[in-house]
Amino acid sequence: MPIKGLNLLTNKFFSSRTSMTCTYKCGNACLGECDNKSDNTYFGDLMSRRSALKAGGLTVVTVGGSAALAACSSAEEASSNAGSSSSSAGSSAKSSSAAPVEAPEGMKFPVVEPNTEDKVVIPEGYEQSVLIAWGDPVIEGAPEFDINNQTAEAAEKQFGFNNDFAGLFEHPDNPDRMVYVCNHEYTTEPHMFPNYDADNPTEEQVKIGLANHGHTILEVTKDPKTGKLTRAFGPLNRRITGNTPFKITGPAAGHELLKTSYDPTGTIVHGTLSNCAGGVTPWGTYLSGEENYDSYWTNAGKLEGRNKEYAERMGVEEEGQTTRGWELFEDRFDMAKEPNEFNRFGYIVEVNPFDPNSTPVKHSALGRFKHEAGNVHVTQDGTVVAYSGDDARFEYIYKFVSDKKVKEGDVAHNMTILDSGTLYVGKLEGNSPAEEIDGSGEVPEDGKFDGKGSWIPLATAKEDGTAESHVEGMDGAEVFLFTRLAADKVGATKMDRPEDFEVNPVNEKVYVALTNNSYRGATGENAKKSKEDVKEYAPMRENKNGLVMEIDDDFAGTEFTWNLLLVCGDPDEAYSYFGGFDKSKVSPISCPDNVAFDSHGNLWISTDGNALDSHDGLYAVAVEGEQRGLTKCFLTVPNDAETCGPIVDDKRVLVCVQHPGEDDDATVENPTSHWPDGGNKPPRPGVAVVWKADGGKIGS
Repeated sequence: MPIKGLNLLTNKFFSSRTSMTCTYKCGNACLGECDNKSDNTYFGDLMSRRSALKAGGLTVVTVGGSAALAACSSAEEASSNAGSSSSSAGSSAKSSSAAPVEAPEGMKFPVVEPNTEDKVVIPEGYEQSVLIAWGDPVIEGAPEFDINNQTAEAAEKQFGFNNDFAGLFEHPDNPDRMVYVCNHEYTTEPHMFPNYDADNPTEEQVKIGLANHGHTILEVTKDPKTGKLTRAFGPLNRRITGNTPFKITGPAAGHELLKTSYDPTGTIVHGTLSNCAGGVTPWGTYLSGEENYDSYWTNAGKLEGRNKEYAERMGVEEEGQTTRGWELFEDRFDMAKEPNEFNRFGYIVEVNPFDPNSTPVKHSALGRFKHEAGNVHVTQDGTVVAYSGDDARFEYIYKFVSDKKVKEGDVAHNMTILDSGTLYVGKLEGNSPAEEIDGSGEVPEDGKFDGKGSWIPLATAKEDGTAESHVEGMDGAEVFLFTRLAADKVGATKMDRPEDFEVNPVNEKVYVALTNNSYRGATGENAKKSKEDVKEYAPMRENKNGLVMEIDDDFAGTEFTWNLLLVCGDPDEAYSYFGGFDKSKVSPISCPDNVAFDSHGNLWISTDGNALDSHDGLYAVAVEGEQRGLTKCFLTVPNDAETCGPIVDDKRVLVCVQHPGEDDDATVENPTSHWPDGGNKPPRPGVAVVWKADGGKIGS
């Protein structure tokens, strides 16, 4: 394809995530040296003829690159914009003069332009409301939220902080209601408590923080004429917190390395933390991945043996007070006092939303790392395949293939399926000559970034609770407890922050969002943070805008092929790639995070850390036919917020608006966002619902 744009050598954009978000969300995992110290599949810098010429100062200039904004699906839509664009939105906010493109069903909506408005900006012809926000009552009798009068007792009955993954179920008994579920990833105490002293948190603040983690299960009422949803009280409503008992199942259950003074059996854990992407199951439960749990612990230097090795591999501090200081009041977060508590986190959890008395489960057979996703596909013979990414730079993609088969209507049986089977890690290779992958993002001569891959077995969990290792030097239980170390040993492929990972129910291909990796192939002061140069599966040096990969998997087998659907970024720049689609007709997109699918099989992507001078948003992408790669922005979120947990059905679109106003200089007293309450109110993470004003189908 012809080279488009002026800049072949640099990718100048950086994520818009603030230091505050990085500190509280992931413990600044991206600032230091990479936790992955392995040298598998590292080949050093590739100096092709093209890269050598560019290093010598040759600049390739082309003419005719028009500004990048998606054209609408009709003449009327082409002239429609939802919300005004801020002048600070950069060159990507210019309107497209290209001819309109007929969008596929599900994507026929006016595009939302890049902007920096402190609100949820939606297409013309659509309406919105806030379903629920931090502090709103979930359990009947809970007090209304008052930021100046918070208690842990109240928080355990109110909507938690920083909601991420979300799912929506039909109600089992009431056709006028549905059941909404979501998790609460992390707390940002400086934005929760007036006059907060980070060095000296109070015990009550620590308890409130624990209560604001976990999950919410909420009955919601449907509007009979539109897609609007309204929160309601009902018997299924439930809060799961950082103190709720969880049962550990699979090969790690009862292991010596899971036993603590709180739980000498090694089978019951209090709470779940850092829950990020997840998925719903065909048997009516939902899965959620424990991700950046490392930042809650300290004193890794006091550990011994493989416990210490893995804590270091996960990035736990050797000593000193943690960001939240929970260890000041809870011994379980101090490794010097409870060396095994850390081993009880980092799993895929499963919750039955229809049984409020059930004990949630942590599935150790799916491995232990910084889990993103946890999405399942059921093959024709009933085998369950579960996909998950490890969200950190130069980490890996995984899948689990069950031994058991699904039994329709048997929830108790189906909730044990993820306890026995084989865990695999991915290994990829490209099919283009190495000299054609030079870090500029220029597409190789065959016209696309693609290749093949294989799933390497790590260990097999058996129904009797034992495990067989497929990794030399590690027993079965160790593989499931220290999964990153096992993946290092077998030479797994280093990826660029693999996040949400799930199967398209229409074309049955698998899609994974690779958010970014500014250290890939880095030089200069960041050179030591680079663990691998560019590859065809990661073709951008200092990849700041991310990728979306499409995988054609044989599901229960071990072989697959892959291609990059998107190399994200400004379409005006030569490094970006939109599945081969005309880049003058697409919306700019940066830092893909969560993925979802509509009933037509279109891919919907939410972003986290937009590096293109616009707020994060939700984008629809065509994946088939002549329109493959067409990308259109459906909505954007308020100041400093991240778009999470998208749900797209024919009647409505829901997104979790995470950490609005989470700016480095902001405080409760001086916020940078006022969403959702407006006025001078402090921001609250919450859930936005969008529907078509005429009650019609989304995108039609």
